[in-house]
Amino acid sequence: MSKPKIAVIFYSTYGTNHHMAEVAAKAAEEAGAEVRVRRVAETAPAEVVQGQDAWAAQAEKTKDIPEVSHDDMTWADGYFISAPTRYGSAPSQLRAFIDTLGGLWFEGKLINKTVTATTSAQNVHGGQESTLLSLYQSVMHWGAIVVAPGYTDPVLFEAGGNPYGYSAEAGKFDDKGRAAVAHQAKRLVEITGKLVA
Repeated sequence: MSKPKIAVIFYSTYGTNHHMAEVAAKAAEEAGAEVRVRRVAETAPAEVVQGQDAWAAQAEKTKDIPEVSHDDMTWADGYFISAPTRYGSAPSQLRAFIDTLGGLWFEGKLINKTVTATTSAQNVHGGQESTLLSLYQSVMHWGAIVVAPGYTDPVLFEAGGNPYGYSAEAGKFDDKGRAAVAHQAKRLVEITGKLVA
């Protein structure tokens, strides 16, 4: 049986979603997947990024992580996406990358890929669920298969109980959240493995 290939794709302004991606990647590897960790390219003007110390520090911290490419999207059997909420939707940086995938979509290269997603926002009701649902709407257009965590393990209740994907308050990614993200990543590997066997 071949190892499922999982691309862990993240965009992170201040570090929360980068941390979630790291936890997901480790859990996916432990579950038997071959994993690539990729960051979404920064599209905000450099002066804006450098104008906020925390944003600039995060950009510096992740600068050596390869940017996600079309090759990564073709290579992977499944995607674990982690990105913050921006006004109730995914950030423009991630949306811009998704908007470049029309060619792969047209060629059928995104069909039957598995997808799960996590997010964060400044507060509990900051648009996390609508962000996850909007991402899932996009991937359904590809013919991808959404692998939401649902209520498949008690750790999900302990971490806030979001059935669409783990969501954190920015800067408050704790042990319960790490357990939920790890479960979500392992579930993605499990379901992906059944499809590529």
